[in-house]
This record gives sequence, structure tokens and C-alpha cells, in this order.
Amino acid sequence: MFDIHYLLAAIAGGLVGFTLSLVGGGGSILAVPLLVYVVGITNPHIAIGTSAVSVALNAAISLIGRVRTGTVKWRCVMVFTVSGVIGALIGAYFGKLLNGKVLLSLFALLMMIVAGLMLVNRNAEGNPKVRLNGDNFPRLVAFGLATGLLSGFFGIGGGFLIVPSLMAATAMPIVNAISSSLFSVAAFGVSTASTYAMAGLVDWPIAVVFVCGGFAGSVAGTRVAQLVAARRGALTTGFAGLVFAVAVYMLYQSLGAGRGV
Repeated sequence: MFDIHYLLAAIAGGLVGFTLSLVGGGGSILAVPLLVYVVGITNPHIAIGTSAVSVALNAAISLIGRVRTGTVKWRCVMVFTVSGVIGALIGAYFGKLLNGKVLLSLFALLMMIVAGLMLVNRNAEGNPKVRLNGDNFPRLVAFGLATGLLSGFFGIGGGFLIVPSLMAATAMPIVNAISSSLFSVAAFGVSTASTYAMAGLVDWPIAVVFVCGGFAGSVAGTRVAQLVAARRGALTTGFAGLVFAVAVYMLYQSLGAGRGV
């Protein structure tokens, strides 16, 4: 018997994959609200666990293509990721302990921050020859731990935080930060998903369908991005507005509507 939830999961995954390819970051932040309000997963913790699985797999697939370009700064991102995984495990533990409505409210506030970060100018050229050294090592550890905590707590890939963090810690160009961030996103996602999976908080069939939809959406998004490259800034601004609007709706649902306002 056909289950409409799988169709909705495929559409939601396609939307996330499409926006990620189109605007270059922040798209995965929509995974949790889509799983809750569109697909119909009523338990916020299951939505977060399922989102973490989906984000990790999509990032791993995207990383394969980036490796071929030679733009991944492996040593820097390895240090960042190891400390980030520790943070993700800690964040996921505390995230599971929090009340579902409170967690969604905090997630909505994070989305507002994401919308703001997407509008920040990140056109600094950076140093393409940057290497791991004694100066950037402690910064990579600190930024990695903090980013991992947020990633694990909210079950997000965190690419929108990882990219600027890698740039701030090492002064690498944004093209290297974007490519390198995919390794961290995949690792953080696996760490977060594993803790939720062991607690039985992952809907595996939905996750698989969501990933398949995301792959199809990313292919379409990449093609559209090539056609509208000149309007990339306007698209990013519009998407940031969408993220902010969804955050406001989530706050209303988890706070205002929950009190019968």
C-alpha cells in the first residue's frame, strides 16, 4: 500500500538538495522543519536523528566530487573534525535530554542566526597554500569543538558554521573551506546519527527516501545554478529570507500555538 509520507520525504529531500546546490550552503537547516511539518514526523528527536543520517550521506556523496578537484585541505580539516566529533557526541547527548518543543524553539533561533550568516560577505581571498601549523592548530581545535557541539545538539550538518570557522582558523580561501567542510559535515552527521540510532530515534525508511530525493534535487540545483550564476547574491538573500520566515513559523508553532494563543 502506497504511503504518502515517503512521497513527501522524497519531495522534502529534493528541496534540500536543490537549495544546497543552488545557493551553496544553509540548505540542510531546512531538513528538520521539513521532516516535522511536511513529512509529518511528530517526534522532534526522531526528526533530528533522521536529518542527521540524511545530511551525513548527502555530504559524503558531495565530498567524492570535491576530492577530485584537489581543493580539500586534509590536515587542517582532520584536526577540526576530530575535535568536532567529540563536540557532536556531547551535543547529541544533551539534545536528546531536552524537551521536544524547547528543542524546536532553540532550533528556530539558530535558523535566524543562519539567515544572518548567509548575508555576511565572505569574499576574502585567503591563502590557498595554507598548511597545518602551530599557530592555527589550537584555533582549529577550538572552532571544531564549538561547531561540533551545535551540530550534534541540533542534528545539523553545520556547513554554514564550518565554512567560516575554517576560514577564521586558517585563512584558507572559501573554495577550500567549502570543499573541506563536507568531510566535517559527514563526520559530524555520522556521530550525531549514531547516538540517535542507538536510542531508536531514526526513521530509516524515511531517511533513505530523503537522501534519494536530495541527490536528485542536487543534480537539478547544480544545473539551475549554472544558468543563474550572475544572480547568486540575490538568490542567497531570498533564501535567507525563507529560512528566517520558517524559523518564525516554528517559533509560533512551538511557543504561541502550543499555549493556545
